[in-house]
Amino acid sequence: MTSRERSLLVTGGAGFIGANFVYYWRQQHPEDQLVVLDALTYAGNRMNLAGLDASEGFTFVHGDICDEALVEALLRDHDVDTVVHFAAESHVDRSIVGPDQFVTTNVLGTHSLLKTCRRVWLDEPRREAHRFHHISTDEVFGSLGADAPAFTEDTPYAPNSPYAASKAASDHLVRAYFHTYGLQVTTTNCSNNYGPYQFPEKLIPLMIVNVLHGRSLPIYGDGRNVRDWLHVSDHCAGIERVLESGRVGATYNIGGNCERDNLSLVKLLCGLMDEAFSADPGLASRFPDSPAAGGRPSESLVIFVKDRPGHDRRYAIDATRIRDELGFVPAVGLEQGLRSTIAWYLANEAWWRAVMSGAYRDWIATNYAAR
Repeated sequence: MTSRERSLLVTGGAGFIGANFVYYWRQQHPEDQLVVLDALTYAGNRMNLAGLDASEGFTFVHGDICDEALVEALLRDHDVDTVVHFAAESHVDRSIVGPDQFVTTNVLGTHSLLKTCRRVWLDEPRREAHRFHHISTDEVFGSLGADAPAFTEDTPYAPNSPYAASKAASDHLVRAYFHTYGLQVTTTNCSNNYGPYQFPEKLIPLMIVNVLHGRSLPIYGDGRNVRDWLHVSDHCAGIERVLESGRVGATYNIGGNCERDNLSLVKLLCGLMDEAFSADPGLASRFPDSPAAGGRPSESLVIFVKDRPGHDRRYAIDATRIRDELGFVPAVGLEQGLRSTIAWYLANEAWWRAVMSGAYRDWIATNYAAR
């Protein structure tokens, strides 16, 4: 895509990564039009985009990506030339308990979007300049051994959870629409994201909130499952680079170059939480149940729980292609990113208390985050 004014439809733009992308894109490309489509399920929150409500060129629509009539109207009415597709069910534990919704949203929803974009962009009048960008995950590649080389874009798919399988299916549909119909697509497969607005079912925000409440920090199995951690701001910058300069039809891995096992990550996070309490005495009065409020280490809350079924041992991203072709490398180191993430959750207590209220709070108490 060129640097001319664009009109973007961002699906799932009220979720964690989607909301961060919308803010990032508005800052970097204030002349572009942004339309956000989100079903506002538990992980999508209208509050995430409140800062843009009065922004010119921003439109929010509450709706489902499976609603082809709605999507077609948005594409036509807003003269959309770029779809950035974040909308997905993404929590592995939830996919094990209830896989049906993952198939509906991730597979059928993606196909509905592709069909509608094909109809609007490739039928008459044909729009030559367009882009369908699909956000996927490293989990489609399966599990790596401790010494195995990292995933490349050519690694065979071997998904091991219903979530990963649903994302793999959606990746294949995107590829098929490029090769069969000529839809101009790109795909990015990212590693584990973290940062502001992440729903507290995922590992890092769950551990932050549990430390503040003095609750156990549950770690699956022996805690040695390895993930590559990518700050969400780096992910957004990588997507931007692909939209600006990526080869149509190509797939790019976006990783953080920060492999850590879960236990090491949680211990690092606990140490940074203890530092935050030491630096700000007011935190002890705000969160008196936290061990750090009484001078005890947050790490004392760590417990080990039964491993989940089919838990992949290691993910690792080889991001050579995006570095060599597009010049992209992540800018945020893990400790720096964790510090800023902790600071955001401490400054936004009202946000995470609101999103964790009600039935979900009960669910999170008995279903531990794994990613």
